[in-house]
Amino acid sequence: MVKVAVVTGGGQGIGEGIVKQLASDGFSVAVADLNKDNATKVAESVGNGSKGYYVDISNHDAMFKLVDDVVKDFGKLDVFVNNAGIAQIAAIVDAKPEEITKIFNINVNGTIYGVQAAAQQFKKQGKGGKIINACSIAGHQAVELLGIYSATKFAVRGITQAAAKELAKDKITVNAYCPGIVLTPMWDQIDAAMAKIYDRPLGETKQEYIDGIALGRGEEPADVANLVSFLADEKSNYITGQSILVDGGINYV
Repeated sequence: MVKVAVVTGGGQGIGEGIVKQLASDGFSVAVADLNKDNATKVAESVGNGSKGYYVDISNHDAMFKLVDDVVKDFGKLDVFVNNAGIAQIAAIVDAKPEEITKIFNINVNGTIYGVQAAAQQFKKQGKGGKIINACSIAGHQAVELLGIYSATKFAVRGITQAAAKELAKDKITVNAYCPGIVLTPMWDQIDAAMAKIYDRPLGETKQEYIDGIALGRGEEPADVANLVSFLADEKSNYITGQSILVDGGINYV
């Protein structure tokens, strides 16, 4: 029987890479995104009966509705990937209250809601399941001008560990992937903001980070998707509560 995975933020960037890999692995993928048109295009492009959905992950009820809709359409759920998130570039002392609230609502609350909604469905099914969260190298070591973002990703590590302990009895594993400098529009935005703050040419800051990668290149969404593929597979059944670096050699833990 075909397995079913949900990927939030699946309409672009890392999420799209994860969708493509899971579909290649044989999953039917529920591609969920704020931009439903993008989600639908990605779903149609990968096939396997995949389908696009709209979701605002910062809305508790919307996340539970997403899972309900996916189960109505596919009959079950096997894997839930809490991929969606945002970054903000600002010194901690300059971060505005509304900006702090927004990023925590999305990156932290959204992850919690995804864990809650997926766990509820997995418990109903009684056969376990896999929850996979988006963390970051910034969740292992904070980055200047990404301090609030780093705080949200440290929180995701804590959520991942606690949920893994709480849900192990239900045969639900909870892990996270921690990318580095991924060559997506998000890092273009980070580079542009840092260029403005530091008065440097576009691309210089990003290249400086890439030059510090041991494997000598920027990261592609497929590099992240390969780890998610493993965490979604039965081969990872004895791994839980881990936030695994996939950064080409930036942080070492």
